Amino acid sequence: MNQPIFLMPVFQERIWGGTKLRELFGYDIPSETTGECWAVSAHPNGQSVVKNGPYQGMTLGELWTTHPELFASRSSVFPLLTKLLDASDDLSVQVHPNDEYAGKHENGELGKTECWYIVDAEPGAAIVYGHEARTKEQLASMIASGQWDELLTSVPVKAGDFFYVPSGTIHALGKGIVVLETQQSSDTTYRVYDYDRKDKEGNLRELHLEKAIDVTTVPQAYEPISYSTRETEGLAASTFVSNDFFTVDKWDVSGAAQLPASGKYRLFSIIDGSGSLHASGERFELRKGDHFILPVGFGPYVLEGRLQLIVANE
Repeated sequence: MNQPIFLMPVFQERIWGGTKLRELFGYDIPSETTGECWAVSAHPNGQSVVKNGPYQGMTLGELWTTHPELFASRSSVFPLLTKLLDASDDLSVQVHPNDEYAGKHENGELGKTECWYIVDAEPGAAIVYGHEARTKEQLASMIASGQWDELLTSVPVKAGDFFYVPSGTIHALGKGIVVLETQQSSDTTYRVYDYDRKDKEGNLRELHLEKAIDVTTVPQAYEPISYSTRETEGLAASTFVSNDFFTVDKWDVSGAAQLPASGKYRLFSIIDGSGSLHASGERFELRKGDHFILPVGFGPYVLEGRLQLIVANE
């Protein structure tokens, strides 16, 4: 296939959501509390739909199943999920299981290792990233007694920051942050603390303390993030993380960048700017908020304009 596969996102309303997905990306969001854009998703809880070409109207899950030649993957399910999140309020403090634990306790669901690129952050914005407990017993005790200030590690953030959040890491986005998240295709979250917030029916939101304590890495292990930028004509590319789950790059296009065909399918999200993609004599317009997949073997191609993209592959 010599066309990019453009996708229509799915929006999810959240108690902590807002309107920045409309303000920053021009999306037609369903409400004033829209928290998540599932931009590239084949997860049953929200599937992207193909916008163009011969597969128009198919869900990404259907495309994955019926046309495996586009992906040439070893995975039995589409393994990745790209989201944009608008944290108009603090998210719950949470933790995710690994593949083994989720497979056993969550009906075969994948675990959830994820990473965040900070697209936008209000002055003073911060995330919860890790904890201070030294043993599981201390973790359980501090949770039980509500010692949140002593337990949770707060980290200030600004636009352009990147964080790797492996399964087992206690974390939370703080108010005033918009992120692009690349994660395993999983919707399993264990809430540790939710600021005693109530849902629309006036009930406290469910916590999952036993499972959360089970899966939390103790003591907290931080993996240092270090990356270098490779520059070619028209393109500066930085690899933020590359492991068994995903590789995530940021590409800055300025002018025209010529790219070769790839032996892997790739997910692309335009987080700023506008431009175009040229391949096989065709031109495809690109603008902020677009998300598309280039299948295996696509190319060579040219990206032209002024663009910032997050690029991911398994």
